[in-house]
Amino acid sequence: MNIELCSEAREFGRQVLRALDAAGGDELVRRTEGEVGVRRTLIAPVLGELGAWELEPLRDVAELEAAAALCRSAGYWALPYPVAERLARPVGVDVDGLVVVYGREPAAPVADLDLRWGAVTLDGVRGRVSVRQAHSSPRESVFVAQLDVHPLDSKGSSGWDNSGQASAAELALGLVLPCWTLLGMLDRAMGLARTHVLTREQFGRQLAQFQAVQFQLTDAEVERRGVEMLARYALWSIDTGSNAVVDDALALRLAALEAADIVFRVAHQLHGALGFCDESALSWLSRYSRPIRRLPLGRSATEDLLARSIDRAGLAGLYSDPTGV
Repeated sequence: MNIELCSEAREFGRQVLRALDAAGGDELVRRTEGEVGVRRTLIAPVLGELGAWELEPLRDVAELEAAAALCRSAGYWALPYPVAERLARPVGVDVDGLVVVYGREPAAPVADLDLRWGAVTLDGVRGRVSVRQAHSSPRESVFVAQLDVHPLDSKGSSGWDNSGQASAAELALGLVLPCWTLLGMLDRAMGLARTHVLTREQFGRQLAQFQAVQFQLTDAEVERRGVEMLARYALWSIDTGSNAVVDDALALRLAALEAADIVFRVAHQLHGALGFCDESALSWLSRYSRPIRRLPLGRSATEDLLARSIDRAGLAGLYSDPTGV
């Protein structure tokens, strides 16, 4: 089992970081909230020039890993664009992206985009999406819009297969790629926290020299690193067609949500009030992590769903009991 990203995917991720930095970096999210259409006229073309929308993650493992690296780089800059959802689009289907939905009031961060969306429930049922008009500003909504999901008819439509049922890999991809975006956000949050404690002083000493600060950062980094390992494992699970691919995706999501709580709490504690001001990149990063952390379901609901899915058998792994007892 090899869970390392290939060198091409890692290099692609670095190129995306540089391109987004050149396009504005932290200013992208600020401009997007203040200027109508920036997501369509600036962000989408930048990624399009890199070949982002040509990737088909479910057809080739290299493209799967490149898609993950792209999502991670987008998360690093808190890019206010549904990159993961666009990359999760089903192969051969006439939609521009796929959102995973749950509950009676489905929603996704897809407001103000002239794109065609498909949906899949956590039971694997496919549907067509109509995006409702947002009634609040991007600053309040973080571009989250309510969705109307229309189940497919029994004959299928517009390229969807007749069953109207998504494959396990398709559902898993829709869950895994947003976690890679969140991982990029955790990368940045840790970087900002480290920079802050190295440049600020208290009682005549760098914050980084205080043992309590070192412990906090270590705990947060352990959580971030664990998510990184699980994220790589989830890609391997999708690529190999594992029978437990959806469970692996849910396990990754749960770990990512738990880690996000810890990493952002530590980063905000170390920044103090500054971390909640618009002058700080951490404030924007934290705010734009909320849609991923809450949709399609939050931490408690994810934990409950995973527990019911694996029941007494537990998650598959290197040391799983082959008898399932």
